Amino acid sequence: MLFFLLVALLPDQGLFEAGTLRILARDGHGGEGPAWHPQKGIFASGQGGITRLDLDGTPGIFAANAGTNGLLFDRQGSLLACQPGKRRVVRFGADGRETVLADSFGGKKFNQPNDLSLDSRNRLYFSDPRYGPRDDMQLLDADGKTIEGVYRIDPDGTLERVLGREVERANGVLVSADDRYLFVADNNNNTAGGARKLWRFELTAAGKVRPDSGKVLKDWFTGRGPDGLKQDSRGRLFVAAGRNGINPPGETARDIPAGIYVVDPETGKQLDFLAIPTDEVTNCAFAGTDKKTLLVTGGGVLYSVRVKDDGRIIWP
Repeated sequence: MLFFLLVALLPDQGLFEAGTLRILARDGHGGEGPAWHPQKGIFASGQGGITRLDLDGTPGIFAANAGTNGLLFDRQGSLLACQPGKRRVVRFGADGRETVLADSFGGKKFNQPNDLSLDSRNRLYFSDPRYGPRDDMQLLDADGKTIEGVYRIDPDGTLERVLGREVERANGVLVSADDRYLFVADNNNNTAGGARKLWRFELTAAGKVRPDSGKVLKDWFTGRGPDGLKQDSRGRLFVAAGRNGINPPGETARDIPAGIYVVDPETGKQLDFLAIPTDEVTNCAFAGTDKKTLLVTGGGVLYSVRVKDDGRIIWP
């Protein structure tokens, strides 16, 4: 049965319902990329594959050894996924079979596709950072410098890079509901002095980033930088970031705790914060028929918390 464990009592901060932070699953079930299906339950990247928590709370495995990170249901109800280990982006059918959507750009293998987002025209944007060994990175600019950017796959399969060295290491990505903005978590967190910034870029109708439109909404400085992010129906950004302790040499701040930071998409002002007790907080997603449940992954644990305003969900 579904294991609800009350792990914290939240003060009534305004956007989160007090006393509703609960553990849904642990033991590695909540590693990354939570995604909600109204009939099949909650999917997440964990235990080396894609885990699934049925509606009755029974844990299981949807796709073993899938090696995924970000997950997202498209408007047809198919599960899209980044596979960093296999350096590709795929679609999973209902039977768990994979269809490769992209595995290279210009004949060069991707770094480690990480997170993904759909716009209103079903164009798929995904980030391609590299964490860990960097000796086999193939995507370089004209000066031989590595590129850890953002790409777009159009419905006809056309692949385009929309961001290159404008960011250091793209991680979480999100397209706004009106297709005006591309939000990017620039998270070079394991490098001293590296970027830990949340960017907003303007998009054209063709899905291209407008030159010189980048705006830093929030900077986590020497703390753990931003990871996955989502928006609620009012456009507010819910960003997984922070750390409950230091992790030198890259993450040394002691006053930037782990949790969900709620950020205004225009001004960058922090509107609220939800503390999460386990490091590292990697991602979040809205769920539920009323869209007022926020799923959070952190330290292999899958959490849920109730929010006061409904979230934005692509499907259903």
